[in-house]
Amino acid sequence: MSIRRSLFAVAVLGAAGVAPSITPALAQAPLRLGHVLAESHSWHVNAAGFAQEVEQRTAGRVKIQVFPGGQLGAETRVIEGLQLGSVQMGLIGAGSFQTVEPKMGIVELPYTWPSRQHAYRAYDGELGAALAKLMEAKNIVILGWWETGLRHVTTRDRVVRTPADLRGLKIRVTPDRMRLETFKALGAEPAPLAFGELYSALQQGVFDAQENPLSIIWSASFFEVQKQLALTGHVYGPAALAISRTAFQRLTAEDQAVLRSAAATWGAKQRADSQAADTAAIEQLKAKGMTVTEVDQAPFMAAVKPVWDEFGRIYGPELMALLERYRN
Repeated sequence: MSIRRSLFAVAVLGAAGVAPSITPALAQAPLRLGHVLAESHSWHVNAAGFAQEVEQRTAGRVKIQVFPGGQLGAETRVIEGLQLGSVQMGLIGAGSFQTVEPKMGIVELPYTWPSRQHAYRAYDGELGAALAKLMEAKNIVILGWWETGLRHVTTRDRVVRTPADLRGLKIRVTPDRMRLETFKALGAEPAPLAFGELYSALQQGVFDAQENPLSIIWSASFFEVQKQLALTGHVYGPAALAISRTAFQRLTAEDQAVLRSAAATWGAKQRADSQAADTAAIEQLKAKGMTVTEVDQAPFMAAVKPVWDEFGRIYGPELMALLERYRN
């Protein structure tokens, strides 16, 4: 049948009040969801579960393809894609949103939360809602708050127990100003570097140290080039399961509700998996020859107070008041 005859047939059916069936070629394309971590990480495992639940609960109306390991680009590239609508979904370390909304840097303040549970209440509550509102103005809808977990310091051979032990240490940090200022305040010599280049930089001695969540320290095999692990817990990192507002608005209200519900369900599971992975990673890293050191966080917290004073002015009194309410 020619294209003209096909269109004529659809028109006739429509005039007769008969809804033509949508062919696979005309069905909605799958939403692409990108993240930068490995397939073995709890991000990917739970993102895959999220995608499966969404497809089942929407009777196939919404399909999601998950692309791990930076296949859709680095987090900054995925964020740009979300804003433009060229990438439909992303699972992103929330601090990376600073590139489009500086106030999102509040999630990176060092030593914010006395426990993970404090953080969960904040991000599932009014603080998370306020941050989501900021991002919606940037064409990004946050469906749920997941996590990267607590960040810790590893070194090639130096034992770290106090801020004084970081003095003069060349440490790789994420490329944001607050992380740089945090480690300067702790006496180290921080510098940014792309994550993909970090292992070889540590191997070649370009850096003495790095800081990451335990699951990444393990999955990236940093134990091969770093022998000391200090449980500094200097930052709790939330992650955002996000969708382009353009893509979200194309969905029905019913399907939007399914995405939000599934994001919360799988986010809770991802958090639990992340905590379990941290416990397991400590024992795995010890088995690989790393020495694990507990630290007294009080002197670290005192050392980074100037960071709070400086950056609190950027985030403003309303956001800081929300954070303090959940913190206390």
